[in-house]
Amino acid sequence: QVQLVESGGGLVQAGGSLRLSCAASGSTFSRYGMGWFRQAPGKGRDFVAAISWSGGSTSYVDSVKGRFTISRDNAKNTVYLQMNSLKPEDTAVYYCAATHLTIATLQSSVYAYWGQGTQVTVSS
Repeated sequence: QVQLVESGGGLVQAGGSLRLSCAASGSTFSRYGMGWFRQAPGKGRDFVAAISWSGGSTSYVDSVKGRFTISRDNAKNTVYLQMNSLKPEDTAVYYCAATHLTIATLQSSVYAYWGQGTQVTVSS
C-alpha cells in the first residue's frame, strides 16, 4: 500500500507556470506506475499525464501536450508535474495516483491509490 500527498498548487495568471509534487510513502515507490488526474468544478475526474515505473515512458492528454511534463525521482519517492503556459481551462483540483501496473496508463480504473488533491487556479 502507498500513501500519496500532493503539493505545489496555487493561484497563477494565464501563461504562468507551476510545479506539482506528489510524495509517496509506505511501499516501494519504483514498483508503481504513476499518474496525474484533474477535476474541474462540476466535471468528472480526467486523465492528465502518466509515467512508467522507470520514467522511460510517458503519456499525456492532448490538451496538455507540449505544455506539461511529468517526471519522477525514485530516489526521492516523488513524482512531479511541471505545468507551463497555463490556461484558465487548466483550473481544477489535481490528483496524483499510483497503479500496480508499471506502465504509463491513462485508465483511471487501474489506479488503486489516490492523493487528497491540490487546487490549481489559473486567472485570465
